[in-house]
Amino acid sequence: MITDKVKFYTGAAMLAGFFLLLAVIFSPIFDGKNGLRYLDELYNTISKGSAFYIPEVREEAEDYVGTPVSATITLKTAEQAEQTALLYRASGAEAVTSGASLEIDGGLGRILDTALDDAEAMYYNDADTITDRYGYDERQVLYNWFQSFSAVKAEFEDEGMFDEAELLTRTNERAIEPAYNYYGIEPEDIGDKAGIVIFSLVFYIVYTVWYGFGLMYVIEGLGLKIQQMLPFRFVARWREP
Repeated sequence: MITDKVKFYTGAAMLAGFFLLLAVIFSPIFDGKNGLRYLDELYNTISKGSAFYIPEVREEAEDYVGTPVSATITLKTAEQAEQTALLYRASGAEAVTSGASLEIDGGLGRILDTALDDAEAMYYNDADTITDRYGYDERQVLYNWFQSFSAVKAEFEDEGMFDEAELLTRTNERAIEPAYNYYGIEPEDIGDKAGIVIFSLVFYIVYTVWYGFGLMYVIEGLGLKIQQMLPFRFVARWREP
């Protein structure tokens, strides 16, 4: 039974408007995409624009130019070992495979520089540079760098080479992994999209509050109270100390 028509119909109108706008948001009217997909891609491009740390990692790697390193790692398959050997040979290192095992002997600075070149090409979606260089899928190239660096890092730690191990971790986390995850997305500067970013955040808050008040008005218009709808109520009791 409706006990307060003003609140009930106000709330009903607000909820109707809410769901009408929700239907618009899920319609493909934003460059052929629905609103959620459009905003998801927008925030992906902005986050990619702020995740370019390759120059900083490259600067750190310069301190290790001329530093000789050797490691023997085991990869998942013999095929992956052969693919990974191509990466290290491109840096001038010796890379010898035996089944899934890969023995590496080269300069750490040059190895890192080659990996960062590949990561930067992938960051800018330049797949042709990668595939022309190694002859196989560009995503697999970065995956192989990541896996091999993780394995070499573990060996460095066993040998007490903690600074070198930490540098490999930073290269993976700040260069190779972002380039892999953001591949195919065009980077954007948040300053270029400030208007729509601010609008989307404000709209989200207003839209959420709009639904909450609409629902509350309908409930109160029916003569119900929020506390009456709870399965139980907490009662605070004071006790003498």
